[in-house]
Amino acid sequence: MSFDYYSFTGRNIGFIDEHEQQLLRQARVFVCGVGGMGGAAFMALARAGVGRFVIADIDRFEVSNLNRQVFAFADEVGREKAAVAAEAAKRINPTIEVEVLGENWTDELPGIAARCPVIVNGMDDIAAGVHLYRTAKHAEATVIDAYMSPLPSVIVVRPQDPRPEQRLGFPTLGKDWTEITDEDRRAAMRAEIEHVMLHSSSRNYVDLAIAGEVATGRRSRMSFAPMVISTGMLMAYEAVALILGRTSGTDCRGWFLNPHRPAIERPRSALTAALMRPMVRRAIDQLTGRP
Repeated sequence: MSFDYYSFTGRNIGFIDEHEQQLLRQARVFVCGVGGMGGAAFMALARAGVGRFVIADIDRFEVSNLNRQVFAFADEVGREKAAVAAEAAKRINPTIEVEVLGENWTDELPGIAARCPVIVNGMDDIAAGVHLYRTAKHAEATVIDAYMSPLPSVIVVRPQDPRPEQRLGFPTLGKDWTEITDEDRRAAMRAEIEHVMLHSSSRNYVDLAIAGEVATGRRSRMSFAPMVISTGMLMAYEAVALILGRTSGTDCRGWFLNPHRPAIERPRSALTAALMRPMVRRAIDQLTGRP
């Protein structure tokens, strides 16, 4: 096969212009976690023609990943996710540059954030996420992320924005990320669930009994391909907007995409959230069996 970048990206022109396509080709994006939503975002950005990536993932593919992760196939079970994702990206664009990191990525994060002004967070590790956000702020990098929500969502946290641990009230403030305990993780997850229930209609589209088991750590997180992949696409759109200098309107509070109605659900006012919070907390207590 004769491959050239211009033939590969030719059908992009019209959505973006030729100069913007070159901006994508020259960009370097860090995707941390290339399983579910991070993997979907990585695939979309690679196909859009982004030319350089740093990717990190410490996990290997399991059978339970096959239901939603775009690089997961039965014959890849047991292989390292980052290695498989990098190989797939090079099959899409043989000229792409992909730097693959494993368990040592947290040690290399300051240098990564300094080189990658756009970061896609595809992890579900709260402690490592705290480290990522703090380091990104110091490096003046922007982080694209999503909530732990049954509805697709996206947030964009710029260097001047409060970190999620600050905005959502995680008990991790002032702690070194390596000292974050399992109790801290559960409390942070509860705070995020509270935010999702306050500011979206997610509770209407999930089995609440199972959600309660997830919140208490008795069950693995629920994941569904349309939700996970849609979230990755929203993250990819935000990454493209940042690279091209476009204004997307997404901020550090983010928004939810409700495909069931359909509708965009944005955060409620501070007053409305304050009035609803006691009711939401009682509902979470009931779900998690807290007296």
